[in-house]
Amino acid sequence: MKSYLVYSFIFMAIVSAGCKKEFFNIPPQDSLSADNFYQSTEQVQASTIALYNSPWFDWNAKASWCISELLSGNAHTYSPDVINFGNFSVTGDNTQLASAWNSLYSVVAQSNALINNLKAKVPASVPASVVNNAIGEARFMRAMAYFYLVRTWGNVPIIENSLDYVNNYQINTNPVTDVYKFIINDLKFAEDNCDKMIRTGSVSQGKVSSGSASALLAKVYLYMRDYANARLKAEQVINSGEFKLYGIDVSGKTYADLFKTANNNNEESIAAIQWLGGAAYGHGNALQSFLAFNSEITGTGDGYGSVTPSIDLLTAFEPGDLRRKPTVMMQGDVYPEINQAKGGYTLPAGAVAQGMPAFIKKYVVGTPADNGGKGAAFSTGNNTYLMRYADVLLIEAEAVLAGAERTSDDAALVPFNKIRRRAGLIPKTSITIQDIYQERRMEFVFEADYWFDLGRLDGFNVTSHPKAIAIISNQERGIYSNTTPVVIWGQKYTPTDANFRLPYPTTETILNPKLLLPPVPYNFK
Repeated sequence: MKSYLVYSFIFMAIVSAGCKKEFFNIPPQDSLSADNFYQSTEQVQASTIALYNSPWFDWNAKASWCISELLSGNAHTYSPDVINFGNFSVTGDNTQLASAWNSLYSVVAQSNALINNLKAKVPASVPASVVNNAIGEARFMRAMAYFYLVRTWGNVPIIENSLDYVNNYQINTNPVTDVYKFIINDLKFAEDNCDKMIRTGSVSQGKVSSGSASALLAKVYLYMRDYANARLKAEQVINSGEFKLYGIDVSGKTYADLFKTANNNNEESIAAIQWLGGAAYGHGNALQSFLAFNSEITGTGDGYGSVTPSIDLLTAFEPGDLRRKPTVMMQGDVYPEINQAKGGYTLPAGAVAQGMPAFIKKYVVGTPADNGGKGAAFSTGNNTYLMRYADVLLIEAEAVLAGAERTSDDAALVPFNKIRRRAGLIPKTSITIQDIYQERRMEFVFEADYWFDLGRLDGFNVTSHPKAIAIISNQERGIYSNTTPVVIWGQKYTPTDANFRLPYPTTETILNPKLLLPPVPYNFK
């Protein structure tokens, strides 16, 4: 983590001036320093650009799906570097744990650079509202990074000024409850200070807003089982009209359209990583490289089929679920939007990788030519969602349920059935928590969500997970045979309670042995 802390501010300034993307108008800079960069409204507005891009790269490229999809049973792999996530044998030596930790703390460090420097460096000629909006964006991103950190590892160090630890980076962890309090404080600031918006689908609306902070607050409160505040914030977002649901509130658009590059920053996007497809390595979306079946799909030499849908996921789709085809590719599926110059792409009969005849479609967008010329190996231009409006609707449903066994309250059914209607499924007249979790699973596959849902199923900040363990131990994590007739070569695993908190990266515990000590209460300023 030390290198991220040392270079965080320098990198922030350079990237803020160097990234080129349509939704920002970035002033050119001949030379940069903390003292001369933040001199105008435009420069302050541009200063947050890096927070939406490269710090997230290693989390997004591989670590996120290793943690969220392999652990949860949504995905399957034999890749030797990550197979341990699927069978609950991950150790601190796993490189993807280090990638996740470093990437998320890089987001924290770069957010801190802005939070701690903007007010001191910006002249009085720049309106205070502009400065506070930029700080609000930084605090939102810091909160988002900590939300991933605390759900993955539990107790983690809270760092407000990264430069405090450049020379002495040994620091204790802080308890889960303090991390959640810290997240809420950041989001409340962002809610109060970020600009308000009404989303129109314009590519220029890539930044987070006051409504984005309210939406993430609703999710944080839900995890804490503070159902009253989760409902309050969800309804605040719903009633604001800022966001809309593709296919229901936005006509002519479907669930599949959410994941096309042309629809970046659409009306349903609450927060997203803004990728620069085709730019230098580390600034584009690398997901397609690992998910796509082959290089015919990508057109850029990558496409490794490193991970596939699990049997358990494939059998979880209800008949007629319109999300299935945009989420997973089955043999014979036709995708006109991929390889458009050749009339589209059909996943051929016999296509197999990792022992499975199906592949992930979500975040697989095709060749550069399919995407307006954007794209390169490990670098497509489609955004990665950090949160969508569909999440707010399902949060509202769960907050109304509020831990009860079942509800028929329209306040829960209306938002819940909006999600089902878009998926082409029959609305329900009453719902349980199992219904909500099932809907969340199918809606957010490969959006880094289901593992964390399983982790909160038994309560907030608990050490015992009997309900989640019961679900996971019944999941089919094997493969289909290559025989005739095809049979399932089964494989099931039963995790322990300890598996719901991942080990700290060994590289970090060697440098900072305090990670292994009991957490210390945080001294809130």
